Amino acid sequence: MDAAERFAHHFASTRFEDLPPALVEFTRQQVLDLLGVAVAGIGQPGPKQLAELVTEWGGRGESSVIGGARKAPAPDAAQVNATLAHARDYDDVHERAVMHPGIVSIVPALALAERAATAFSGRDLITAVALGTDMICRLGLATRPGVSPIQTGWHFTTLYGYPTAALTAGRVLGLDAQHLTHAFGIAYHQCSGNGQCVTDGALTKRLGPGMAVRGGVVAALLSQKGVTGARQSLEGEQGLFKVYHRGEYDRDALTDGLGIRWEGLNVTLKPYPCCRGVHASIDAALALRHHVPVDALRLREIVITTGAANHKLLCTPFDAKVRPRNPVDAQFSIPWGVVTALRHGRVGMEHFGAAAVADEATLALAAKVRTEVDATLSSARGVEPARVTLVFADGTQASERVDLAAGSPGQPLSWAQCVDKFTDCLGVAGAAAPARAGEAVALVAELERLPDVRPLIELFA
Repeated sequence: MDAAERFAHHFASTRFEDLPPALVEFTRQQVLDLLGVAVAGIGQPGPKQLAELVTEWGGRGESSVIGGARKAPAPDAAQVNATLAHARDYDDVHERAVMHPGIVSIVPALALAERAATAFSGRDLITAVALGTDMICRLGLATRPGVSPIQTGWHFTTLYGYPTAALTAGRVLGLDAQHLTHAFGIAYHQCSGNGQCVTDGALTKRLGPGMAVRGGVVAALLSQKGVTGARQSLEGEQGLFKVYHRGEYDRDALTDGLGIRWEGLNVTLKPYPCCRGVHASIDAALALRHHVPVDALRLREIVITTGAANHKLLCTPFDAKVRPRNPVDAQFSIPWGVVTALRHGRVGMEHFGAAAVADEATLALAAKVRTEVDATLSSARGVEPARVTLVFADGTQASERVDLAAGSPGQPLSWAQCVDKFTDCLGVAGAAAPARAGEAVALVAELERLPDVRPLIELFA
């Protein structure tokens, strides 16, 4: 049986009672986190223009657009909401699989739950999200073992977001295993998403996951109407792993312990609004600022040492990383994260906007950055360790190395920290934030006891 069919059967048969309590608890946090970062994306370049287009298109009001004045067809609403959630690069991440699972599992589930004619419970939502999160992470972990996803050229969240959104949406629609298999195949026919957008600082980085979510929702709806898709979408002769990855994948990582080992428990909720690969360097810079007086006039050089994969993605092209051309460049720049931490003593959403990347004082500090690669810090999977060294005018140095970045599964954010982050995200949105934020937190805290999740969704419209 092709792995795509195995996932389809797994989605069709899994019950809420099959989920470990720790996963239920994390999924609640994951939902709150996603809703917060999506609200923070309101008005940002990329989702702003997409929301305008969706309003122009019109159509039947099925699902809420976060921060929108009206409902839209479910695929349109899901696309906008996923794009909002990814705009700040503040959404959850699986470090070893190098992807953002919440956008492509939570967003389609909420859109189709609202579209449904009958109540869709919190338990059902948690189950659908847990299944989607687990599958997309497994797809990433199985791909080209020993090779960094950065080196493949694919943007895994978008690439694998299509089938993940399709099966998650299909679970909400109540599709059986056969129809879920077809939904997977229809989604596979659309799979795309590349990393060139990061190199070029393009807004399509923000748009990709929304395209995947839209494609997955449409795939599930087409399957429901009887459209067929390839059954051997992953391991067939022209399946995804053969066509996209030259047949190089790890089947054990893909399906071993399905329903027993849940990758959602290895997902990180981000403490900083930028690429997860920047976080260890930010932690090192914050630790230095805490222990060493950082006087910009006394600093001669800031040396940032990373592994090869992080250096390729987050330190090159060097000019764009020390003088970001736009907010996307800043979100994917280790030098920018480090100098922001050194200058402000914190790293928040306000440090990655258009005004921030034009700030002359921060740019002057960034001009002192030098980056280097240390092979001992390299890793094909996960967030690489980082070292930041401050070299002062008198020749003295201070150095800090971080191996485990804040927010990692080994030191996850608490519920209280998730609520603080949610509140901060809503504060950035200003007038666009939901007026009843406290009610939203209370509903998510009791998510598995909600008979219908639609009142929660409607708070964010």
